Amino acid sequence: MYPEVMLIPMREELTRAGIAEARTAEAVDAAVATPGTTMIVVNSICGCAAGKMRPGVRLALRNPVTPDRSITVFAGQDREATDRARSFFEGNPPTSPAVAILRDGKLVYLMQRFIIENSTPQAIAEELSRAFTELCAKQAV
Repeated sequence: MYPEVMLIPMREELTRAGIAEARTAEAVDAAVATPGTTMIVVNSICGCAAGKMRPGVRLALRNPVTPDRSITVFAGQDREATDRARSFFEGNPPTSPAVAILRDGKLVYLMQRFIIENSTPQAIAEELSRAFTELCAKQAV
């Protein structure tokens, strides 16, 4: 584990964008249990999180349609929360960074590290914006 002081800017990059930190399994469960769509961002200290994933997620949140709520866990630091978040990723291998969308607690979208590390922030934002528009639009009653 890294000293917390090193992680503050990496955590704040997402929280300043309106993404709530989930540092415990209970916080993850509470977010996912709320009806609607939840984006889970698995943050990381790695270069592809810093140079690609975090900027891409921030850009995607400018999309007119976004998830009902967004949370972030920090891989390698908030282990209990990260393990709980990944338990919703239904049989997919754990990667960090990663971005998932759940609808009513069920995985409907997952962007894993191999996609992130081979993309630009703009490409990540475009793909996440597409997923938001398709998967997070409010359902007509």
